[in-house]
Amino acid sequence: MKKLVAYITSGYPEKSFSIDLALALGESGVDAIELGVPFSDPVADGPSIEEANHKALKLGFKFKHLLEISEVVAPKVDTLWMGYFNSFYQHDLKSLIPLAKKIGVNGLIIPDLPYEETLIYKDLFDSNSISNISFIAPTDTQDRIEKIVKESKKFIYMVAYAGITGSGASEDLQPILSSIKKHTQTPVYVGFGVNEKSAKEKVEGADGVIVGSAFVNILLNDALAYKQKIEKCCELAQIIKNEINS
Repeated sequence: MKKLVAYITSGYPEKSFSIDLALALGESGVDAIELGVPFSDPVADGPSIEEANHKALKLGFKFKHLLEISEVVAPKVDTLWMGYFNSFYQHDLKSLIPLAKKIGVNGLIIPDLPYEETLIYKDLFDSNSISNISFIAPTDTQDRIEKIVKESKKFIYMVAYAGITGSGASEDLQPILSSIKKHTQTPVYVGFGVNEKSAKEKVEGADGVIVGSAFVNILLNDALAYKQKIEKCCELAQIIKNEINS
């Protein structure tokens, strides 16, 4: 069965909501939760996630809230942290990665940390059995793809196009997906621009999808009560999970 990873912005609109939403998504077919760490300049993210980041920070998000959310969610749903390098670096990776392991977090997704720089932290991640998720982009050369996938763990984040999340751009990923699978058994999940309309097409040749903006758009809809937002996110998760496995 192909997998669905759901991104949500931690602490938006509040910590307890993030916990309730993550647990509900886990019960609705989501295989893993990306807890996004709000950041002032989320360079890889499109306008929806950027807006949610800024709103969470204005509402008082602190890194400790990520830890508190994770302590409740991680024992029940496969949990990853998605954030920009400075968010983690300023909390001292040598102490943060063991803490992540203790809480039960299984991996980090750091879009602004190039592969070459991830190698500096390889032993730290490996010794704590935490995956530092590898990214592959359509612009990567064959040599670079081979190097990256050899070090990959848990899954490979296949960026669906050059650009930012949620923009809906499209590229033919089949050649690069075939190339990746020649060199690794690590599952490949496609992210960027994945929603209920595009998921079936995007997952072709891959092992799963990563969905962010489609969920965050629901969170940003102020016309919906908290309960309605959770219900709509869970409905969306079920639709996408069915689409990628039909």
